[in-house]
Amino acid sequence: MKYTFWLLAILILFTTNSLAQGPPITADKPIMLGAGSFTVRSLTEIRTTERATFTYIPFNISYLPTSNIELGVEIPYISNTLDNPLNGSSLADIKLMGKYQFFRKDATGKTFRVVGKTVQTLPTGEDLDAMDLSTGNYAGYYGVVAGYETLKYGISNEIGYNWMPDGTMDDFRYKLGFGLPLLKPQYPNKQINLFFEYTNLWLVERNWYQLLYAQGVQYARKNTTFEVAVQVPLVNDVDKGRKFNYSIFLGSRFTF
Repeated sequence: MKYTFWLLAILILFTTNSLAQGPPITADKPIMLGAGSFTVRSLTEIRTTERATFTYIPFNISYLPTSNIELGVEIPYISNTLDNPLNGSSLADIKLMGKYQFFRKDATGKTFRVVGKTVQTLPTGEDLDAMDLSTGNYAGYYGVVAGYETLKYGISNEIGYNWMPDGTMDDFRYKLGFGLPLLKPQYPNKQINLFFEYTNLWLVERNWYQLLYAQGVQYARKNTTFEVAVQVPLVNDVDKGRKFNYSIFLGSRFTF
């Protein structure tokens, strides 16, 4: 079943004529702002699993040196309830991000864009074996993000591979997000968006597969955004004792 889904995901990513409303909450966006702009963001995740509860608090800043290049760094803090000596709080894995927009097609009230993306995860955190949070191992993610956004509704896609040479958390991932604005476009910007986001994760070496669904709401006012989402598993094919229960996301971002 998972192989059929991945084939379908690839076809959707490169052939979709749907639309994307952004920025998504648990996914990424291909839409970039003007050259010289900064975005500061924090998206706290409270992840509850069968092992423990992890609270991940990142500080992320990104900068656009040109209109089609984005560079960013994420410095995160994590606490956990693990029943071992690693219980407590610490610095998590720092992430360096880069994106390059190599395709853009605009029309009246809509745009379609595709970007290449990489995230380099540095082993600055404890080895908590917590995926995308704190593993204590280097990882390099390489993917493509595509989206088609209009004033009414939309869709965003991301597909990629996360390579961890000294660990066992290599994974293929595909994300699909739908956005629906509830207010009419206005200036200055004021908007309430609903998001429906799916995340597929296949951990190759462990042969784990997860399909996660996140329901979120976002309030945007001028250049400030506040967002909240709840993520639950639809498919949770992992080892007993390691299952994902749910995550709560609380975040904000400011662009200048």
